[in-house]
Amino acid sequence: MRVILLALAFLALPLQAADACPRIVSQSPYITKTLAWLGLERCIVGVSRYDSLDRPRTGGVIDPDADTIALLEPQLMITSNWTPAAVWNKAAPAGATALRVDGFRGMAGVEAMLRDIGRAAGVADSDARAERFAADWRTAARRVGGDGKRVLILSACGEAPYSFGRGTTLHELFSAAGLDVVADHDSIRNFHPGKPGGDVSAWIAERKPDYIFALKNRRDEACNVAIAKPGVPILPLEGAHFTHPGPGLLDGLEELRAVMKEIAP
Repeated sequence: MRVILLALAFLALPLQAADACPRIVSQSPYITKTLAWLGLERCIVGVSRYDSLDRPRTGGVIDPDADTIALLEPQLMITSNWTPAAVWNKAAPAGATALRVDGFRGMAGVEAMLRDIGRAAGVADSDARAERFAADWRTAARRVGGDGKRVLILSACGEAPYSFGRGTTLHELFSAAGLDVVADHDSIRNFHPGKPGGDVSAWIAERKPDYIFALKNRRDEACNVAIAKPGVPILPLEGAHFTHPGPGLLDGLEELRAVMKEIAP
């Protein structure tokens, strides 16, 4: 009932010209953050169940709530490409633009995501903003001064940690920062204790990293003890700076620079 009342409340808001403020459904937190960076947070009328923004909930990436989306009468609805195209198109009310974007497979994809969202939402300078971001992240990466240190990038918390490997946005970002990411796999590798290949501590020992970057959520009090077993120094990073592809990666690079400065001033 609360979702319906919220949806009706947002539906009652004055509808501005589409090129000024289209009614937008954001189906992922990283998309919401990008819309805010573009100055379009006020245009968002619905968000996924994982979002912190106070808007009507429209389900998840895999299971969008078509009924709630229809109530919100969006002009533009944006999800990640993890949502099958057929599912997203089916959830779109008549007349709504159903956009799918990437951002997890390299920095070029992040830049393209910024441009695509900005263009779809009618932001006049979206291309220029994306170009500035492209220049800014490269400058920020050069400032990190990784000095060729061998590193791994791991999720730190939960029973099944995972590693960011070749082809991921974080692998490219940390490599551009002068670090040697020694993960020997493509994409993301999940480690499930007790299953074949699930011993993350043995895998870390084989890679012989100088440091492990552990992506944490602030609310987590403890991290997976298996990561600490190999005795490699663990450098915690704020997960939200790195797991949401988009402008927030600049904050991540600044944090990474500060951490590297502490260990090698």
